[in-house]
Formats: sequence, C-alpha cells, structure tokens
Amino acid sequence: MAGNTEWVADAATDPELACPTSSVVDIVFSRWTTPIMWTLHMHGRQRFVELQRHIGTITPKVLTQRLRQLERDGMVVRTYHPEVPPRVEYEITDLGQSLAPLFAHLAEWAATNLDKVEQARHDYDTDPPQ
Repeated sequence: MAGNTEWVADAATDPELACPTSSVVDIVFSRWTTPIMWTLHMHGRQRFVELQRHIGTITPKVLTQRLRQLERDGMVVRTYHPEVPPRVEYEITDLGQSLAPLFAHLAEWAATNLDKVEQARHDYDTDPPQ
C-alpha cells in the first residue's frame, strides 16, 4: 500500500480488529451524519428546526435519531435551555471538529475522482460483465 500508513492484519484476527478504521467509518459515515456535521461546522450552534431547514429532506424522526447517536459518540453537544418555551441547541464538539481534515481530504478526493467513478459506472452499466 502506498504512503506512510501501515495496515496490519492477521488472518486469525477478528476482521473488525484487523481494520481499525471500520469503527470510525461506522460513526462518521452513517446516513445523514455528514450533512449534520457539515451544517454544524459551517453554521455553528443550531436549533433543531434550523438544522432541519439547512439539511432539507431529512425527517424529524431520523434527525432526532442521528443527533442522539452523534451526542452519544461525543461529536455533538445538546444544550437544553429551560425557558418558556424550552429551547434546545446542538453544536459540534471539539472531537467533531477534529474530523474537519478528514472531510477536507474526502472532498478533495471527490473533486478529483467522482467523474472517474461515474465513468466506471457508466462503462459497467453499458457493458455489464457476463
């Protein structure tokens, strides 16, 4: 493998332990996590309705589920303000912010390679393997 990163895997090792990035992928790349994290990164502290408005097509149920999981994972902090009416805000944590370089690298990869992926898909769909 190119680069300075070494992947060490033993055939007798549990597959999840053999690839230490799998748990990170589970946390970061679950459906809707990226748009939620991006919105909080770009727009700062948001109320639930503001988040939903920025993201667009996400349902309230799914947004609630994802926010709870992100809070559990330490990526997002939920702040309850005991006012009338009550106010709840969500904000990305320092741990969540630490993912910014990862997302920047992914955005760079996407800008460089997504057209190649689309071409490969087109080629495959045009002439599928036998």
